[in-house]
Amino acid sequence: MTFREELKTLTQLREAQRGKWDNIDPHSAARMRVQNRFRTGLDIARYTAAIMREDMAAYDADSANYTQSLGCWHGFIGQQKLISIKKHFGTTNRRYLYLSGWMVAALRSEFGPLPDQSMHEKTSVAALIEELYTFLRQADTWELNHLFRALDDAQQAGDDAKVEELTQQIDSHQTHVVPIIADIDAGFGNAEATYLLAKKMIEAGACCIQLENQVSDEKQCGHQDGKVTVPHEDFIAKINAVRYAFLELGVDDGVIVARTDSLGAGLTQKIAVTQEPGDLGDQYNSFLDGDEIASASDIDNGDVVIKQNGKLVKVKRLASGLYQFKPGTGEDRVVLDCITSLQNGADLLWIETEKPHVGQIASMVNRIREAVPNAKLVYNNSPSFNWTLNFRQQVFDTWESEGKDVSAYDRADLMNARYDETELGQLADEWTRNFQRDASREAGIFHHLITLPTYHTAALSTDTLAKGYFGDEGMLAYVAGVQRREIREGIATVKHQDMAGSNIGDDHKEFFHGDAALKAGGKDNTMNQFG
Repeated sequence: MTFREELKTLTQLREAQRGKWDNIDPHSAARMRVQNRFRTGLDIARYTAAIMREDMAAYDADSANYTQSLGCWHGFIGQQKLISIKKHFGTTNRRYLYLSGWMVAALRSEFGPLPDQSMHEKTSVAALIEELYTFLRQADTWELNHLFRALDDAQQAGDDAKVEELTQQIDSHQTHVVPIIADIDAGFGNAEATYLLAKKMIEAGACCIQLENQVSDEKQCGHQDGKVTVPHEDFIAKINAVRYAFLELGVDDGVIVARTDSLGAGLTQKIAVTQEPGDLGDQYNSFLDGDEIASASDIDNGDVVIKQNGKLVKVKRLASGLYQFKPGTGEDRVVLDCITSLQNGADLLWIETEKPHVGQIASMVNRIREAVPNAKLVYNNSPSFNWTLNFRQQVFDTWESEGKDVSAYDRADLMNARYDETELGQLADEWTRNFQRDASREAGIFHHLITLPTYHTAALSTDTLAKGYFGDEGMLAYVAGVQRREIREGIATVKHQDMAGSNIGDDHKEFFHGDAALKAGGKDNTMNQFG
């Protein structure tokens, strides 16, 4: 409801109390309602799921309508990201948040920093979702509080035109609450465990859950070696578990991202169940590496034999008990994984690749789209890639294939700063700048994210400040490098008391105590130095 509608409703409610609520100001209560639009995490999940569905339809109509996000490891980081987006672009449309399991493991576990192997507490994922939305809702309250204060001033001044303008701004306010794509890793156990955690994540506000086809107890980071996948029937059961969680909680259009790690995974934990040649289990098993045998005498103690393409094959099993896939089958397994996931309840795909290459991604997506024409991806623009080196090598290889002279460049040393201002270096930067646009147009990528950028930005900015502050610059390192830039670039955190809710608290004191309120925002508040 609009502010005026809330004011009318609360005025009538107060009057119905026949004097008992005379100390309650309907204007203040209506203001508090407007400043707290979302009452529960499920309200958020339903609201943001609808946004994602609309964005997916818009992308299907025009691939220029791709979406983006940055991974955030703390609520404050997510809040400041959305405040910055609104400041610079005037809207949060098609901008999301990403919750990275890597960053939860590395930064939010009670065990301390951990590798990305699902060893962190599973509930820490849902807790971070709740924290992110707490900070985004506070950003709404903070921004609207400034508008309401301005409205009070306009009303006291009798400026009716300004009152109407500010009321319209309040009623048309765009929330900082946006969709979160939340990483549930490999589900933290069996399908029941996946269902239970998915419920916690959805109740915290998640409208979109990303699930990967690795083994839960052997899960590895997507950019490391040793990844082990599961048969499709196991993965489908977990997709079902997530869908049931959405449906149970009334988030009927919740979004599931099915991630395949098969491109870099050479192992599986178990052989798939198959009933007849060509079924899904048989297709999975057809990728297993092994040696054809002619008779029982070829079988040693502990060997496992399957029927593969009509022949008996002794599959290769490691000392760990894991089975090995045939070399060079990664892309074929990715395509089968993706088609199967989309045909069994997933909404979006995630293909974990070893490099950011539009052609490579497109070659797989085009094959997937032969079976599922509207297939689209969430893609990890990962900091694990050396983007500079990758794109310089791509330019080098393209030039070489075109017969262009590349003798001035050492392909193995293209990261060298001496190439920064060269034609190759500048073209590689241009390709990097256009990667998301090109990949969304040519390779079916609906959503681009960077998994853990704020981990790196926090480290970089801290290093810069520490170098100056503890060195010769002293206090100037902070003043020139941080505070002065905050002031001149209009970053709200320069008034950190206001950002943390001091003005909101003062207004609440006035609501609750009236003229007896002891407020913090008087003439002696040093925030006044910032205008």
